[in-house]
Amino acid sequence: MADAERAFLTNLLHTVGAQPVNYPDDYRQPPENTLRKVPVLPLPVPPPPARAAPAASSSANVTLTFKSLKPAATYSLSVSPADSIATVKTALAGQSGAPPADAQRLLLRGKALADAKLLKEYDVKDGDTLTLAIRPGVQWDPNAPSPSSPDASMEVPKLTVQQPRPQKPATETLALSAGDTKRKGHGRTPSIVLSPSPTNEDAAPAEIDLTLDTSENTFKEPPSAFQTTLATPEFWDRLYSFLRTEFAADTDSQRAFEDFLAASKSSLSASEIARIRDHVGVVGMAGT
Repeated sequence: MADAERAFLTNLLHTVGAQPVNYPDDYRQPPENTLRKVPVLPLPVPPPPARAAPAASSSANVTLTFKSLKPAATYSLSVSPADSIATVKTALAGQSGAPPADAQRLLLRGKALADAKLLKEYDVKDGDTLTLAIRPGVQWDPNAPSPSSPDASMEVPKLTVQQPRPQKPATETLALSAGDTKRKGHGRTPSIVLSPSPTNEDAAPAEIDLTLDTSENTFKEPPSAFQTTLATPEFWDRLYSFLRTEFAADTDSQRAFEDFLAASKSSLSASEIARIRDHVGVVGMAGT
């Protein structure tokens, strides 16, 4: 075989071998290629175990005996093992002559039973005897009538009514005034007078009357010659004209004018300062 034929066949085999093999739906593998079955030995299989009989229900009620030493008494009660110790105490408190549930203390073989635990957690059996005692520090009188007795239910709670304390006569006057009477253009804030009327021991609480005092007969000190001249807009106009002749820059003259005006604000009212600025034509910071 020539080398060219050998190379052609080799290339053809590689190409055909790389193609996927698709089998039809009814394809069956030849019997000689089928795996042999694993032989199964005929071993005897044991029968399934019989189902055990259901155990007795733990929720069946048990009868317990509660024995009290002080006072000497015996109680018999049918309870469920699934009940809590607090539930058992509540049921025991319903027995005649039994202490209330919050005063009881149950013991089993010298061990105190916790209220939050269940009765079956202590391996209590039917017919067992539990010791009933009173909690330390709890005062309980077995001869006292219980709240469920007819005599106790007929008791009416007593109501205590406290008489009101007598009030002493009082006269209070609160006067609120504001404003500077020395400044021109400022008015006086009306005063508020609180004058409750006197009361006696049997009278109801006094009502406070609010009266508004708007009287204008308040003494006002007449303005002095200094204040009168200082409040005249023409005075500040002449002052500003003088400052403009002394300073070369207009900003410097306005700065000097503001310094003089700021030094005199304690003797001028807001309306007077506004009239001065309107007349002179110099507006300060924020228009004031």
